Amino acid sequence: MDGLPVRPSYGPAPRAAATRPARAGETRAHAPEPLETIEVKSAVETLEPTKVKLTVEVEYDELKPSIDHAYKHIAEQVNIPGFRKGKVPPRIIDQRVGWGAVVEHAVNDALSGFYRDAVTSESLRPLGQPEVEVTEVPAAAGEGQLAFTAEVEVRPEITLPELSDIAITVDSTEVTDEDVTERLDALRERFGTLVGVDRPAVEGDYVVIDLKAVIGDEEIDSVSGVSYQIGAGNMLDGLDEALTGLSTDETTTFATKLAGGEHEGEEAQVTVTATAVKERDLPTPDDDFAQLASEFDTLEELTADLREQVASIKTSNQAVAARDLLLEKLLEAVEVPVPSGAVEAEVHRHLESENRLEDDEHRAEVTEDATKALKNQILLDTLAEKLEVQVGQGELVEYLVQASQQYGMDPNQFISSLDQGGQIPAMVGEVARSKALAVALRDIEVKDSEGNVVDLTEFIGTEEDDAAAAEVEGADEVAEPAEQAEETQEAPEETAKA
Repeated sequence: MDGLPVRPSYGPAPRAAATRPARAGETRAHAPEPLETIEVKSAVETLEPTKVKLTVEVEYDELKPSIDHAYKHIAEQVNIPGFRKGKVPPRIIDQRVGWGAVVEHAVNDALSGFYRDAVTSESLRPLGQPEVEVTEVPAAAGEGQLAFTAEVEVRPEITLPELSDIAITVDSTEVTDEDVTERLDALRERFGTLVGVDRPAVEGDYVVIDLKAVIGDEEIDSVSGVSYQIGAGNMLDGLDEALTGLSTDETTTFATKLAGGEHEGEEAQVTVTATAVKERDLPTPDDDFAQLASEFDTLEELTADLREQVASIKTSNQAVAARDLLLEKLLEAVEVPVPSGAVEAEVHRHLESENRLEDDEHRAEVTEDATKALKNQILLDTLAEKLEVQVGQGELVEYLVQASQQYGMDPNQFISSLDQGGQIPAMVGEVARSKALAVALRDIEVKDSEGNVVDLTEFIGTEEDDAAAAEVEGADEVAEPAEQAEETQEAPEETAKA
């Protein structure tokens, strides 16, 4: 094949049901019974690091079940004098309808299954939909073969470095007095009260504002009596700077580019008036405050608890930092080719959902994000395979429950929705990728900034933990059929008593 490497394969592969959705207005008979195994001749030609051309040849005997199904289906659809529907012989169908219609129907039914079989046989990992071209079909009943090519983007082969050669350093978990004071001040903020001040506003102050935005002579938005903390940065670009230095009842105007809504991206003139300037008055940190803000009687007890909280947070942050640094180091060590078609498809889907297909600036941002996400996915999928990561049912359920909480949905409803949409395998992949980093960290020495070895077992687990979890799940799988059998045996007795 033009000098490019070709790898022939003649091995058998499990056959998937070869069906396609019925077209509008079309009824469908049952698909042909799939064979347990098929034997297809296939070869892979590497076009790019992330794209291959798959050439597949299928003998007539392997296509015959689909041809028989095609005859049966066409016989149920056509009206031919002298024959009942469903009873038209194949030779009559060939004469009246034509062999071309029969083989077209058969190929449409079988093609996707033969493609999947060849992909499995060649150990390919497609990342998108293939471009398929049928190059040969049987010329007549019992004669010839089916041949087709499929160009498809695939996950590239990458070589990961030895994990034992990677060194990771994270921050120490030492808790300083400043850490505790910061935590205590945050708690005091929650119990503080806003009081008016007679001075220009500074960062951190709360300003009650009236605001009006115009483009040309058109007023496009206005708000009144809204409280805004200078430095929050969650309203308009330039608002923090405009409010800084304003006193009560003073007004200023500034220009800003709108970040959303009907006039997104347009520049507006904004007039803002500070109707009140307030600062947060914090309670004195003493025993009375400790009793008000916590279950403790003294400030000493409260600060001791805050110190423990900070230590726990820093320990958890070490695990997060170690995972992030490991991914970063792997990406630095490995060149990961990214399939451009898969990126473009994701970018189009994203922009179409936002109705921003013509926004070139946003397209560039989304393209960058999609490229980075796909690169990470390819690397982590490869890592998960190398480490033979297995996802247990308990791990999957835990992940799905957490995800449902993020979406504010009932877990059962959330999981059911994913199942109906065929998204559960994708969720398994997400869990496997996350777990791959945790498993990899078991083979890496992690130290803190002071040179101490960091024990992340609490967060990354051990092989013994995985084995124990698998054993429990295996026992549950065995127990469930036994319980069902016991219930079945008890059922007649209960019915008799009734």
